[in-house]
Amino acid sequence: MVTATDQSVSGVSGRYASALFELASEAESVDETGTGLKAFQALLDSSEDLTRLVRSPVFSAEDQIAALEAICAKAGIDGLALSFIKLVTKNRRLFSIADMIKAYGTLLATAKGEVQAEVTSAENLSDKHVNDLKAALKASIGRDVQLSTRVDPSILGGLIVKVGSRMMDNSLKTKLQNLKIAMKGTA
Repeated sequence: MVTATDQSVSGVSGRYASALFELASEAESVDETGTGLKAFQALLDSSEDLTRLVRSPVFSAEDQIAALEAICAKAGIDGLALSFIKLVTKNRRLFSIADMIKAYGTLLATAKGEVQAEVTSAENLSDKHVNDLKAALKASIGRDVQLSTRVDPSILGGLIVKVGSRMMDNSLKTKLQNLKIAMKGTA
């Protein structure tokens, strides 16, 4: 069992995630809460307007809560995940909800004996590519992998893979930057 003193998460986001994880454990809804938080993160990733609502200090907590309740109801996010989002909003910490969700995911993966990995690609990965990546990472690490994906068109191509504190940057953008540096040395 993972506890709030787990060293894989830290800071304010880690404390919030640890407290939520303990509550979810007591309520036997760890996976359900994780699913709700992942769904909210997916909404954040896909909507600039929602990201603006979450990050802007201009909106009052009451206005943010009202908007988030409507959005979460439409997305089917309820239970502890919704209560957590509302609490974070009420405490004026909504700007760091993405870090809290990531920390919760780390705690959940650790509890399941998995490793959490984040993959950044220039465009959306197909299910086959995601499954192949999971299999390759499992073979390399020796543990099951909980994979989250991000899209960043600025990397041009390739992948950036983060597993724990390790990062493998095989993006075209980085390769071009390295080539540019190498070329300056020959001029």
